[in-house]
Amino acid sequence: MSAAVLAVFALAPGDAVAVEPDPLGTIRNAAGGGPVVQDEYIVVMKDRGKEPAAKVRNRAKDLAKEHGGALDRTYTSALEGFSVKASEKEARKLAADPAVAYVEPNRVERGDGTQVDPVWGLDRVDQRALPLNSTYDYTSTASNVTAYVVDSGVRVQHSEFSGRARYGYNFVDDNTTAADCHGHGTHVAGTLGSNTYGVAKRVRIVAVKVLNCDNLGTTANVLAGYDWVARNAVKPAVANVSIGGSASDAKDAAIRKMVDAGITVAVSAGNSDKDACTQSPAREPSVITVAATTSADARASWSNHGSCVDVFAPGSSIVSTGHTSDTAWTTRSGTSMAAPHVTGAAAIYLSTHTSAAPAEVAAAVLDASTNGVLADVQGSPNKLVYSLG
Repeated sequence: MSAAVLAVFALAPGDAVAVEPDPLGTIRNAAGGGPVVQDEYIVVMKDRGKEPAAKVRNRAKDLAKEHGGALDRTYTSALEGFSVKASEKEARKLAADPAVAYVEPNRVERGDGTQVDPVWGLDRVDQRALPLNSTYDYTSTASNVTAYVVDSGVRVQHSEFSGRARYGYNFVDDNTTAADCHGHGTHVAGTLGSNTYGVAKRVRIVAVKVLNCDNLGTTANVLAGYDWVARNAVKPAVANVSIGGSASDAKDAAIRKMVDAGITVAVSAGNSDKDACTQSPAREPSVITVAATTSADARASWSNHGSCVDVFAPGSSIVSTGHTSDTAWTTRSGTSMAAPHVTGAAAIYLSTHTSAAPAEVAAAVLDASTNGVLADVQGSPNKLVYSLG
């Protein structure tokens, strides 16, 4: 009887065996948003708790190989995941793998700043109301705090930094020289902590380069920057991320891990005159999201706005350090220029509250801000950063 049963299920010579096709998952946040890097994806693996970095790298290597992708960067601190060069079908196979949480496109990222003309910034943040009084008072220089500038690099030898700035890592060229060939990052660092233009005048500055000479980068490189800061930060620490981009769960999760690692992070709200809740990391609740004002105490017409904004800061016609020489200065506008005012204020608070968690630092900065003085906030909290809080 058993032989007869076996005979029924035996294959005749030449019969084909039906092969189940690999399941295909979906690519998260694929629709809309900014331009994508063709055939490149961000893969976030399911969390297994705190695994050694070597195990995370091995898992990433195995997953990429299994589904036909070429492994690029691996993230072990801000995320457990990797970037991969793959076709859409290979990426969808990865998305369906039970070891993978989700897959997103690798997108083009851009610094939130544009070039324009003259000065005022620091004079506004140390007083409650206009008119400006031509002074900037401060209670601390934050010399015991380290500020990580995730941007286009920094001209660390600029005289305005007096030897306090150094290179972290360059994820554009994969080396340790995070020099600035655009100017965006040097300007941001100057507003945060230069001698003349800085809110926190003696903070230590570390350049983490993720944007190129055109002030553009990729999600993969931005995530690598977050990962590096989460792994290497010397505390007490703050970080400034003046980089805009479309909604991304991976960017939100990675920057949240930076905050979980004890780093207070301020980010730009974006320059598109739209709801900041449509952008990452601006929509992430654990960071301080900063919109921009003009010298007339009005929201800058191009500044993003809405409930995901936490606070405003000066962002129109801000003078700060330039990248073209060791004494250069330049004027820029953008929420990129607003964010480092807040990062500097956070550094000042942290300098006298060195064990404060990021949530405490953020609450202190927001509680100290000036309420109700701004025009046209478009559904945002009517708060202007105050550096003497």
